Amino acid sequence: MTQSLPGEAPPVGPPAPGADPAPRGKSRGKDAIVNAASGITLRALPRIPDAVKRALLLGRSVTVDGNTLDTTLQLMLAAQRAAGLGGLVSSDDVAASRSQLRIVAASFKQEIPVDRVTNFSIPGPAGPIRVRHYRPAHSEAPVLVFYHGGGQVIGDLDTHDDVCRKFCRDGGVQVLSVDYRLAPEHKAPAGSEDAFAAYQWALEHARELGAEPGRVAVGGDSAGGNLAALVSQRARNEGIRPPALQLLLYPVTNYRHDTRSHTLFADGYFLTKRDMNWFTDHYLGGADVDAADPRVSPLLADDFSNLPTAMVLTAGFDPLRDEGNQYAKAMQAAGVAVDHREYGSLIHGFANFFPLGGDSATAVTETISAMRAHLARA
Repeated sequence: MTQSLPGEAPPVGPPAPGADPAPRGKSRGKDAIVNAASGITLRALPRIPDAVKRALLLGRSVTVDGNTLDTTLQLMLAAQRAAGLGGLVSSDDVAASRSQLRIVAASFKQEIPVDRVTNFSIPGPAGPIRVRHYRPAHSEAPVLVFYHGGGQVIGDLDTHDDVCRKFCRDGGVQVLSVDYRLAPEHKAPAGSEDAFAAYQWALEHARELGAEPGRVAVGGDSAGGNLAALVSQRARNEGIRPPALQLLLYPVTNYRHDTRSHTLFADGYFLTKRDMNWFTDHYLGGADVDAADPRVSPLLADDFSNLPTAMVLTAGFDPLRDEGNQYAKAMQAAGVAVDHREYGSLIHGFANFFPLGGDSATAVTETISAMRAHLARA
């Protein structure tokens, strides 16, 4: 068993011979082979008994800070590392990394049925914003304005389609997924401006969607959680109707990246330090705001009072763990109702990994059930 270390947690699985800690894809042919193999592995994971998974891992587990890594995710990470894939970002080429994430997301897509899915555009501060609207079978459902993750650089409506379908069907909510502007084409704070515009649109058109304006929530994962937090703060600051709930899945709250978990899980746990630096460079490099600006780092705001009820979900093996926990505590200290859940056995991105089974699936089910209960009280 691997025990907790004072500096950096051990990467899961052996690195490929001669590979750097977080390699980027360099060969289209090799990438195609790896994609095919990865797709087969990911689709097979839910069907592998836990005893077989443990045997494939030679009975080894990974324990850090008293948390033991979920066996399913440990096997996924070991396979990823053995294939020479060291992190979330597959290539220094932005277009290639965006394409790769779409391929990986599609490789274990479940095609969860919902009543209706509609693509359209809404007005934005710099032009139309593409959105995708998911409607459950029953009418008058609350609306969740959802912002996808991807470091403000990668990710789109398709990479998070299954997550939105899952929340729509099992949570009984309408989901409005927002294709906000990404860096490096659009520097900060372009994405948050689009996010706020989408929230305002949902408020103004809630009744057309079949919901009351008081039952419009915001949420997102990682960079999307960052946007949901920023929208909530801006709504309070500008005196408009606050979201019914802010659902923050392992959010980025401080772009200074100076917590212990950033060092502890710098490599080997899906989101790497190299990935985060790459995202930050593209998002903030040459922008009118910097990492210390609360318009991009909500944890650095002066005031956390009078924010909407928050669900904050963090993961024990995530570089973003500590800043998410800090944000939950800051809101609680200011009197905000906070439902904070740290899933100790999970890694960054677990909401997207629910199709693989294991603790990721359990956590997503619990999260959706809690979200539904919070919105029922809104």
